[in-house]
Amino acid sequence: MSTEKGRRGEARAARYLKRHGYKIVDRNVRAGRGELDIVSLKNDTLVFVEVKAHQSRDQGLLAVNDNKCERLRSAANAYLGKRPEFTGLQCRFDLIILTPRGGINPFPRIEHLQDVFR
Repeated sequence: MSTEKGRRGEARAARYLKRHGYKIVDRNVRAGRGELDIVSLKNDTLVFVEVKAHQSRDQGLLAVNDNKCERLRSAANAYLGKRPEFTGLQCRFDLIILTPRGGINPFPRIEHLQDVFR
């Protein structure tokens, strides 16, 4: 994914999350062996959101392979080590996949999958 395409996708995902009651805490955090696209809070849960903009849902799902999950876990653990205010909160990993709608609608389809891996 290009950097500009990635930034636009993450911005759309952040707006989507805000509309659905999430508070955005951080974006594009490099920590551990990876990068966290979006860190958000919903109720008493800290949610690490990976954003994928692809031509199909399957491509987005395949991009979150075992290696990517390990890097996200590493980044989340390092992040939590530097943010003691989040100690004791439940945590989960979500995935937002943005795919083209086609036709005259210029906005992508957004699919939010919660708790996609542990």
